[in-house]
Amino acid sequence: MATTLPTETGAAAFGRPSGPDLDGHGLQPRGRLFWNLSPAELVEHAIRRGEGELVDRGPFNAVTAPHTGRSPNDRFVVREPSSEAHVWWGKVNVPLPEDAYERLRADVVAHLEAADALYLRDMWVCADPAYRMGVRVVTPSAWHNLFAYNMFRRPTSEELPRLRPDFLVLHAPTFEADPGRHGTRTGTCIALHLGRGEVLICGTRYAGEIKKSIFSMLNYVLPRRGVLAMHCSANIGPEGTALFFGLSGTGKTTLSADPERPLIGDDEHGWSDEGVFNFEGGCYAKVINLSPEGEPDIFATTKMFGTILENVVLDADRKPRFEDASITENTRASYPIEYIANHVPEGRGGHPRNLVFLAADAYGVLPPIARLTPEQAMFHFLSGYTAKLAGTERGVTEPRATFSTCFGAPFLPLPPTFYARMLKEKIARHGVRVWLVNTGWTGGPYGEGHRMPLAYTRAMVRAALSGQLDAVPTWEEPVFGLHVPAAVPGVPTEVLRPRDTWRDPAAYDAQARRLAAMFRENFEQFAADVDEAVRAAAPRG
Repeated sequence: MATTLPTETGAAAFGRPSGPDLDGHGLQPRGRLFWNLSPAELVEHAIRRGEGELVDRGPFNAVTAPHTGRSPNDRFVVREPSSEAHVWWGKVNVPLPEDAYERLRADVVAHLEAADALYLRDMWVCADPAYRMGVRVVTPSAWHNLFAYNMFRRPTSEELPRLRPDFLVLHAPTFEADPGRHGTRTGTCIALHLGRGEVLICGTRYAGEIKKSIFSMLNYVLPRRGVLAMHCSANIGPEGTALFFGLSGTGKTTLSADPERPLIGDDEHGWSDEGVFNFEGGCYAKVINLSPEGEPDIFATTKMFGTILENVVLDADRKPRFEDASITENTRASYPIEYIANHVPEGRGGHPRNLVFLAADAYGVLPPIARLTPEQAMFHFLSGYTAKLAGTERGVTEPRATFSTCFGAPFLPLPPTFYARMLKEKIARHGVRVWLVNTGWTGGPYGEGHRMPLAYTRAMVRAALSGQLDAVPTWEEPVFGLHVPAAVPGVPTEVLRPRDTWRDPAAYDAQARRLAAMFRENFEQFAADVDEAVRAAAPRG
């Protein structure tokens, strides 16, 4: 029996004499069990087991090829009675029959039971104690256990004995699903059983699947308790909390890690009647072309023991080559949030004063900053326009325009209008200012123009959050109807007018009309569920 096997604990287990009871999960492992080991022990195990290598200054680097990003086409939601009526079924939430899930679960469990060792991790999610829930990750991989330690919220010695999992992740990265037997598309599968709070992950070593599967669970559970779950980063300054929405690669982590504003969290948050709280206890930053000049706080974490580098190329001295994208553009660093010196330890803030919608516009059309009306805010939130950047998902090798509703469609079990209505009500109740910021291309589309300089984007965001733009006159962009500040301190005026940055203004006009048509076509799916004022916020051209 699993409970009679010796369970080895480390410093992070805080001296608890025995590990968790796995019988309740239907697991009876034959190998050794390691429960809540410390980062130092996990790195030792990972290196001994050949899971990766130690990097100069102490981080651990793992290569996850061929899966170097999420596999959204291999994500399934179990169609079962308790959740079936609530789920937004379709391309995002592809149904998996419950009997197929049971066959897959049985085979994943058998695979884990046969492993020579299993690494268990018990953690919290949600910084607000009123909504805190337990997560248990079971994996045969030491470094994935360290990833869970970095990304979720770490229990104290007093809390750990009382921690009971609300969510269970059975992680089998080397197990290949059988499409004929399990009803999957390929050998890779991420299956969510919302009724049980269970996740099965198999056929991929990409660590981001662990954190995003729990985020999807929270996107199901918390809104039904009155908490808006959001794919956003958050920081705080003298004027209050700010939220940054956007898909991977649009700048959430970079812009929220501001030395002048304490960081609440970099990716996942809830907005309750009391304010904003972080779901996680760590950060998962893209590090392609990372530099100490552009992102000093994040760069510093890549010199710290316990940080995980994912798919980063190393030189002969095992120093990271952050400019090298030969494995993937989607190189990552996972680290505890306390590695960012200027962070909010309690992971909470008040109601936001500003929301920033980030878009990496590959067409080079959108202005670098614009203030949105409440109706435009709903239109752009439901649209979720950006460009998927190379490597963020499998099969994406160059930037590609996309629309991801609520800036996080892959993680939404409920219909998007459910989240949008919650956001609309909170914006109105708390008088929140909403900004659209283009971190993408200027001077032309991808391949002709260039990426908006980070220094300009930082200057614009800081001016917006500090209130410096409140009294600045605006001009109305004619195609999208966006209200663009006429001037921003530290930013050349011509940058604020994207048409003026193109060599051929007529080409800009054609590109703007093309993008506007894409916006209108995409929004047709929501038109019947929103009021006329929101429909009227669509581009005109």
